[in-house]
Amino acid sequence: QLQASGGGLVQAGGSLRLSCAASGFTLDNYAIGWFRKVPGKEREGVICINSIGVTNYGDDDVKGRFTISRDSAKSTMYLQMNNLKPEDTAVYYCARSPYCIMVDAIYNYWGQGTQVTVSS
Repeated sequence: QLQASGGGLVQAGGSLRLSCAASGFTLDNYAIGWFRKVPGKEREGVICINSIGVTNYGDDDVKGRFTISRDSAKSTMYLQMNNLKPEDTAVYYCARSPYCIMVDAIYNYWGQGTQVTVSS
Protein backbone atom coordinates (compact mmCIF):
# COMPACT_ATOMS: atom_id res chain seq x y z
CA GLN A 1 0.00 0.00 0.00
CA LEU A 2 1.18 3.51 -0.79
CA GLN A 3 -0.05 6.71 0.79
CA ALA A 4 0.88 10.08 -0.65
CA SER A 5 0.73 13.27 1.38
CA GLY A 6 2.20 16.74 1.63
CA GLY A 7 0.32 18.57 -1.08
CA GLY A 8 -1.07 22.04 -0.63
CA LEU A 9 -1.25 25.57 -1.94
CA VAL A 10 1.98 27.44 -2.57
CA GLN A 11 2.99 30.55 -4.45
CA ALA A 12 5.08 30.36 -7.58
CA GLY A 13 8.74 30.06 -6.66
CA GLY A 14 7.93 28.22 -3.47
CA SER A 15 8.66 24.67 -2.39
CA LEU A 16 6.78 21.61 -1.23
CA ARG A 17 7.87 18.17 -0.16
CA LEU A 18 5.58 15.27 -0.94
CA SER A 19 5.80 12.01 0.98
CA CYS A 20 4.88 8.53 -0.12
CA ALA A 21 4.63 6.09 2.77
CA ALA A 22 4.87 2.42 1.86
CA SER A 23 3.47 -0.49 3.83
CA GLY A 24 3.19 -4.21 3.21
CA PHE A 25 6.35 -4.50 1.15
CA THR A 26 10.03 -3.60 1.29
CA LEU A 27 10.46 -0.23 -0.30
CA ASP A 28 14.09 -0.82 -1.25
CA ASN A 29 13.16 -3.73 -3.51
CA TYR A 30 11.15 -1.64 -5.95
CA ALA A 31 11.23 1.43 -8.11
CA ILE A 32 8.94 4.23 -7.02
CA GLY A 33 7.68 6.82 -9.42
CA TRP A 34 5.82 10.07 -9.10
CA PHE A 35 3.18 10.96 -11.63
CA ARG A 36 0.83 13.90 -11.94
CA LYS A 37 -2.59 14.42 -13.45
CA VAL A 38 -4.35 17.56 -14.56
CA PRO A 39 -8.05 17.38 -15.43
CA GLY A 40 -8.49 16.95 -19.15
CA LYS A 41 -4.93 15.83 -19.72
CA GLU A 42 -3.15 12.51 -19.68
CA ARG A 43 -1.35 11.45 -16.55
CA GLU A 44 2.35 12.15 -16.95
CA GLY A 45 5.43 10.74 -15.33
CA VAL A 46 7.51 13.15 -13.31
CA ILE A 47 10.41 11.26 -11.80
CA CYS A 48 11.27 7.81 -10.51
CA ILE A 49 13.99 6.11 -8.55
CA ASN A 50 14.98 2.48 -8.68
CA SER A 51 16.12 0.14 -5.94
CA ILE A 52 19.76 1.19 -6.21
CA GLY A 53 19.07 4.92 -6.29
CA VAL A 54 19.19 5.65 -9.99
CA THR A 55 16.68 8.31 -10.99
CA ASN A 56 14.92 8.96 -14.25
CA TYR A 57 12.93 12.03 -15.22
CA GLY A 58 9.72 11.86 -17.15
CA ASP A 59 9.51 15.60 -17.64
CA ASP A 60 12.59 17.63 -18.56
CA ASP A 61 10.98 20.76 -17.16
CA VAL A 62 11.37 19.51 -13.59
CA LYS A 63 15.07 18.78 -13.90
CA GLY A 64 16.96 20.97 -11.52
CA ARG A 65 13.78 21.69 -9.56
CA PHE A 66 12.47 18.29 -8.38
CA THR A 67 14.42 15.60 -6.61
CA ILE A 68 13.38 12.20 -5.33
CA SER A 69 14.80 10.46 -2.29
CA ARG A 70 14.21 7.46 -0.06
CA ASP A 71 14.26 7.00 3.68
CA SER A 72 14.45 3.24 4.03
CA ALA A 73 14.14 3.31 7.81
CA LYS A 74 10.82 5.11 7.52
CA SER A 75 9.78 3.21 4.38
CA THR A 76 8.99 6.54 2.80
CA MET A 77 9.81 8.20 -0.50
CA TYR A 78 10.01 11.95 -0.88
CA LEU A 79 9.52 14.31 -3.78
CA GLN A 80 11.18 17.64 -3.08
CA MET A 81 9.76 20.30 -5.38
CA ASN A 82 11.50 23.66 -5.55
CA ASN A 83 10.91 26.76 -7.62
CA LEU A 84 7.37 25.64 -8.30
CA LYS A 85 5.49 27.01 -11.29
CA PRO A 86 1.74 27.35 -11.86
CA GLU A 87 2.01 24.63 -14.53
CA ASP A 88 3.11 22.20 -11.82
CA THR A 89 -0.43 22.33 -10.44
CA ALA A 90 -1.82 18.79 -10.50
CA VAL A 91 -2.75 15.81 -8.40
CA TYR A 92 0.45 13.95 -7.66
CA TYR A 93 0.55 10.18 -7.29
CA CYS A 94 3.26 7.81 -6.18
CA ALA A 95 3.36 4.30 -7.57
CA ARG A 96 5.39 1.11 -7.40
CA SER A 97 7.04 -0.73 -10.25
CA PRO A 98 9.78 -3.28 -10.82
CA TYR A 99 11.59 -0.73 -12.99
CA CYS A 100 12.28 2.99 -13.00
CA ILE A 101 10.69 3.75 -16.34
CA MET A 102 8.23 6.60 -16.77
CA VAL A 103 5.48 4.51 -18.32
CA ASP A 104 2.49 4.30 -16.03
CA ALA A 105 1.34 0.93 -17.38
CA ILE A 106 4.16 -0.90 -15.58
CA TYR A 107 3.24 0.54 -12.18
CA ASN A 108 1.01 -1.88 -10.33
CA TYR A 109 0.38 -0.16 -6.98
CA TRP A 110 -0.73 3.44 -6.70
CA GLY A 111 -1.21 5.86 -3.87
CA GLN A 112 -4.37 7.93 -3.59
CA GLY A 113 -2.93 11.22 -4.83
CA THR A 114 -2.28 14.57 -3.21
CA GLN A 115 -3.25 17.93 -4.68
CA VAL A 116 -0.56 20.50 -5.41
CA THR A 117 -1.72 23.98 -6.37
CA VAL A 118 0.74 26.68 -7.37
CA SER A 119 -0.60 30.21 -7.56
CA SER A 120 0.93 32.85 -9.80
